[in-house]
Amino acid sequence: MEFSTIIMEKKDQVAFLTLNRPEKMNTFNSLLAQELNEALRQADADDEVRVVVVKGAGRAFSTGIDLAEFPGKSPQEYQAWSALMDEMHLTIAQMAKPVIAMVHGYAVANGAGLAFAADFTIVAEGTKIGTTAINVGLLCTGPITPLTYGLGKQKIMELHLLGDMIDAQEAYRLGIVNRVVPLEQLEAETLAFAQKLINKSPLAVKLGKQYYYQTINMPFRQRFAYANEIFARLCTSEDAKEGVAAFQGKRQPVWQGK
Repeated sequence: MEFSTIIMEKKDQVAFLTLNRPEKMNTFNSLLAQELNEALRQADADDEVRVVVVKGAGRAFSTGIDLAEFPGKSPQEYQAWSALMDEMHLTIAQMAKPVIAMVHGYAVANGAGLAFAADFTIVAEGTKIGTTAINVGLLCTGPITPLTYGLGKQKIMELHLLGDMIDAQEAYRLGIVNRVVPLEQLEAETLAFAQKLINKSPLAVKLGKQYYYQTINMPFRQRFAYANEIFARLCTSEDAKEGVAAFQGKRQPVWQGK
């Protein structure tokens, strides 16, 4: 499928999805939101892809939603529009393959949401990140939601209701990004991170991601029951047999993904 707002490329088991509205700072309109979700699903279904990297063309990762689409909707239309903008969170959570956000420049509002939706986030030094909708009388309800599973209430409320920008180092300190690197090293560091994932058992990576998202809302005891189920599945897998044999034989494993 051809896209007009997303550039989709593959190299060395990595799918690169580039938000391609640089003249609009990669703001989300409905088409970009639709095409991003479709591109993510296509990459997940591609047997040649092990990791997906999402990045932005031009000077920014993404500065939010295109306000040209904002006026004149009914409440029901606004709800459907908001759901489309938030769909990427659900798409990424349902994917078997890990998604890395490669972030530079600005990640604001829905752009910050995409950075938070990704399974991993690598950020260039100097990047500004913010859930800024409060500043125009709105709220970043979708973008802030992933943070509610790991960040304390006071900081979430500050980010959500003050709408101040934070820099990459503060985001790292808060634990909401994985790496902060010089801009000129951003792609290389992201690829190195992706390669570490590629070097692991694809089945273990898939089930590990599934375990995180499936247990978010599970009661404590139920989490352990599910953890035991996942572990038992891995114990009987070809990859686990290969991994143990490789470790004992002091060689690199050859994964089968099953």
